[in-house]
Amino acid sequence: MKQLISRLHGDKVIWAFVALLALFSFMPVFSASSNLAYMRHGSGNALTYLLKHAIHITIGFVIIYQVHKIPYHYFRGISRIALPIVWVLLIYTLVKGTVIDGANASRWIQIPFIGISFQTSTFAAIVLYIFVARYLSKKREVAPDFKQSLLELWLPVFVTVGLIFPANFSTAALIFSMVIMLTFIGKYPLKYIGIILGTGLLCGLFFILIAKKFPDAFPNRVDTWISRIDNFTSDKPDEDDYQIEKAKIAIASGELYGLGPGKSVQKNFLPQSSSDFIFAIIVEEFGLFGALTVLFFYLMLLFRFVVASHKANSLFGKLVVVGLGFPIIFQALINMAVAVELLPVTGQTLPLISSGGSSVWMTCIALGIILSVTKKEEEIAKELEEAERELEEKKKRDEVLQRIIDRELNGVEEEVDENQEKVNQMKASIKGKIMEEDFSIEENPMLAIKGMRKK
Repeated sequence: MKQLISRLHGDKVIWAFVALLALFSFMPVFSASSNLAYMRHGSGNALTYLLKHAIHITIGFVIIYQVHKIPYHYFRGISRIALPIVWVLLIYTLVKGTVIDGANASRWIQIPFIGISFQTSTFAAIVLYIFVARYLSKKREVAPDFKQSLLELWLPVFVTVGLIFPANFSTAALIFSMVIMLTFIGKYPLKYIGIILGTGLLCGLFFILIAKKFPDAFPNRVDTWISRIDNFTSDKPDEDDYQIEKAKIAIASGELYGLGPGKSVQKNFLPQSSSDFIFAIIVEEFGLFGALTVLFFYLMLLFRFVVASHKANSLFGKLVVVGLGFPIIFQALINMAVAVELLPVTGQTLPLISSGGSSVWMTCIALGIILSVTKKEEEIAKELEEAERELEEKKKRDEVLQRIIDRELNGVEEEVDENQEKVNQMKASIKGKIMEEDFSIEENPMLAIKGMRKK
């Protein structure tokens, strides 16, 4: 286990909360899937769905691990290449959207040979957020020209959102809101943001009016989400009201501590109990305590995203963390708000908890890129720490060397002093002997004369 954890780089707190959410998801998914098992197989055995969810989560963590090893600045160029591919996929989705359980689900396409449904809008969102972050970081030092940014930034944004909008209003609105938030954080001029925001709202309103006037012109899900908005703002009973009613009954039944794991009653009546309305099942089985715990996990993830963004040394890294991390939290809050009827039914899943394949994997790709950013900052901090340690060691070595040099010099000076003292003693001894000698003219006239002069 220690070896496995040592291979996980990046923000360990993000890793921890992602793992906790994924582990917690097994209980509500297993419980809520019994309804699907009964409807499709007549047995009520949800073990197959539990194993399927386990495979999805396992693959998701493999994706996080592999993506977080890629240097995040590589995604700058990848976003430019992937954006046209995304447009092709979105057009194909609008034309060839698949049918799931007999319902028109033109947000999805079927992957050939694998049999997995794939929601292209989630992949498009990731690519678009990175593309916007790249543009804003590139124009950091130069004030953006509005006309030029219309072509380089806003045209790709409106094309992407426009291709998602007819089939998936909630996702398109979420993506557009996140792009506006990114441009605000990236210090794009406020007056330009106001113009773009107003233009986007007018375009959306105009599309809705056209769709209402010519309902047969849009055979996709336009009529579905328009009717949801109309019914939410009015008192007309419809299928969504049935789902909301059952979700509120489940939430009310949970009270403080819930009915207990696997004891939900409303899971047998909610059509999307394991995906769109799984939060209601969580509250019913784990009560208000369980609901607040899940909310706490998401808010802690939001806090760590803010910390990771603050620590990032590059503007691109900051914007990538915000652009990929915040939508995960907002999607979770939207899912919870739908369950308590604060928002109309949107079809947004609860990230890392709701059952699903491609939606879980797209979330894992986003988390992997975020962890790649934190890993880079972790590597930089480690290198700085090593550099500081090397400087400290070098300073200590220099101090030790200086002490050795000082000690040697002191020894030499002491030796020189001793030798000088011996020389002085020898001079004094010789001088004393000369002074004490009895100089004789016969023996040495010169010395006798010198001796007499000194006397």
